[in-house]
Amino acid sequence: MFVVVLSHLFRKNFIGITIFPFIFLRDKKLKNDEVLINHETIHIIQQLELLIVFFYPFYLIEYVIRLIQYRDQHKAYRNISFEREAYANEHNLNYLKKRKFYSFLKYI
Repeated sequence: MFVVVLSHLFRKNFIGITIFPFIFLRDKKLKNDEVLINHETIHIIQQLELLIVFFYPFYLIEYVIRLIQYRDQHKAYRNISFEREAYANEHNLNYLKKRKFYSFLKYI
């Protein structure tokens, strides 16, 4: 995992994004945010579980389904199974030590 700061990459509402093996952050100070780094590291593991290439179509398809379901971009994003798992466990800094494979499936 590599943490990279690219402030010009982000819109106002976004502070980080994970594209294996990189975590891109909007601000250098965010490198010290353990909760954010944990959240993004959960995404790294999710991507690895789906052999990286299957993660992105799965994510996009689920986003479209949630967008139709909620008719709201933010609600759709927050209800993607990958995001639900990451947000639910981002404060648990030991989560990845105990996490079982494909745990995101519990959040569908």
